[in-house]
Amino acid sequence: MELVPGPGPLLLLFLQWLGSRDFASAGKMKVVEEPNTFGLNNPFLPQTSRLQARRDPSAASGPAHLFRLSGKCFSLVESMYKYEFCPFHNVTQHEQTFRWNAYSGILGIWDEWEIFNNTFTGMWMRDGDSCGTKNRQTKVDLACGKSHKLARVSEPSTCVYSLTFETPLVCHPHALLVYPTLPENLQHKWDRTEQSLADELITSQGYDKLLKEVFEEAGYLKASAEKEAVNPEGDAKGPKFEGLEKCNKEYEELSKEIKRLKDLLTQNHIAYTKHRESTGAEYLDYKKPATSSPVWSSTRPPEHLRGDAGLQNDLL
Repeated sequence: MELVPGPGPLLLLFLQWLGSRDFASAGKMKVVEEPNTFGLNNPFLPQTSRLQARRDPSAASGPAHLFRLSGKCFSLVESMYKYEFCPFHNVTQHEQTFRWNAYSGILGIWDEWEIFNNTFTGMWMRDGDSCGTKNRQTKVDLACGKSHKLARVSEPSTCVYSLTFETPLVCHPHALLVYPTLPENLQHKWDRTEQSLADELITSQGYDKLLKEVFEEAGYLKASAEKEAVNPEGDAKGPKFEGLEKCNKEYEELSKEIKRLKDLLTQNHIAYTKHRESTGAEYLDYKKPATSSPVWSSTRPPEHLRGDAGLQNDLL
């Protein structure tokens, strides 16, 4: 059997020197990552990183004790979808499958409150992802519960979602009253509106309109599209009539209402002045006598509006 001679000492030294050079150069190598091709639905990215919001959320508003929910999110899994509600931020939906293009989308961004019977009844999330010719939107109803919990979700109409969020923060009977959350100047404005309604100086429709303006000024409601819309001349859009006959009829009714208000002001010895704008419409501006007493003290409205003074302490 013939033995094959091993490498000589010089060859071994040469191999060791060559290996040391390779390792040194390897330490300077730059690692280049392949670009991912999964797009917005890359499964290796957090789901929230894939979503593109149309706008920023509105400022947090409403009952101060609910602000502690800001910055938190609550989820519910229904069938193959996970719904996530982040108060004062947004509502999202994530498909819980391993499909390469699993859906993740925004169902609405915090917009404004829904107010009914002078009470906060729900949170509107609007301007979500596109859905045909419109954007997705969600109404979140608030309900009393033992813990913070996203309890139910449904889609009553196409691309309009309904969520129910339970929380102990709304269990107090006065937890969602609007009046106590208003600054003092808007409470006074509400008081004057109540007084005008009681004195029959405004109609119930006028009362609702003035109260809505209070809510808009407080930031609880967004300004109506009619108030923001302007014509090319820059004037606010006025009422539209289908024909001259209907226009004349509306004019007669408005004239009668103005006469009634004039007579009422005169009977109560309330001074008023007339203002005329370029449209020819007539408005009344009145000043109430200093001796006039309000419906209730501005610091103590009726019980159903005032709420308990210790509400914040009870909730905290």
